[in-house]
Amino acid sequence: MAEHLASIFGTEKDRVNCPFYFKIGACRHGDRCSRLHNKPSISPTLLLCNMYQRPDMITPGVDAQGNPIDPDQIQEDFEDFYEDIFLELSKHGEIESLHVCDNLADHMIGNVYVQFREEEQAARALQALQGRYYSGRPIIAEFSPVTDFREATCRQFEEHSCNRGGYCNFMHVKQIGRDLRKKLYGHLHRSRRSHSRSSRSPSPYRHRRSSSRSRDRDEDYDYYYHYRSGSGSRRSSERHRSHDRDSSRRRRGRSRSRSRSPVREGSEERRARIEQWNREREAAQV
Repeated sequence: MAEHLASIFGTEKDRVNCPFYFKIGACRHGDRCSRLHNKPSISPTLLLCNMYQRPDMITPGVDAQGNPIDPDQIQEDFEDFYEDIFLELSKHGEIESLHVCDNLADHMIGNVYVQFREEEQAARALQALQGRYYSGRPIIAEFSPVTDFREATCRQFEEHSCNRGGYCNFMHVKQIGRDLRKKLYGHLHRSRRSHSRSSRSPSPYRHRRSSSRSRDRDEDYDYYYHYRSGSGSRRSSERHRSHDRDSSRRRRGRSRSRSRSPVREGSEERRARIEQWNREREAAQV
């Protein structure tokens, strides 16, 4: 029984716990939901409820006065907001991801999800946000059960085929430009790579047989490159290396044979030499 309950927890078959709250940290029914919303006491993810204010939140593409809004201006304003939130929250820890919902439903509009690397970092950020305001509005922050955003996002929206639009019950994550993403997240990836390289201990046999090992590394690199770059499968790469070794042996064999054996005669020269031997043999017999 316990295994069955664990297998259906947070799914549509679970009649006790709300699957939407478990997946996206929000439910359209709110406190009136017939199922439980088990709010976590600690989590690496924070939810900042309704924090992002779309300039066209009443009618898409049109401001509150009914004037059309330039999409480039909307994106520019959004990226300014995204950068502000990212830089402020990164003071409390390393941010793994930050997602802003582009949905229009009341329980999801403007929701901001920030996932830290450690739960303690999220706890510090939550404590620092208590009583804070942004753009004249209080910040409502809480721990969120969402840790896998692949289950929370709308796949049809990512494929530009969601027919529910902004009122979809799954996240329509608003994207930022490549330059801003590189600016905000690039140094984190670089620091991780440098940390992983520096944490590796050097081999005690590093300086032994350096010339032979360098040749081995070159051969291994060629094999790895051909296999990983898609120029052929592992089997074809092995055939390629075997062919190179066989051809090099043949070249060495030919070079040795040329150095040890005389130059080979042509067919006409051999026939003339044979006729001369026959004439000399007949003359000796007479």
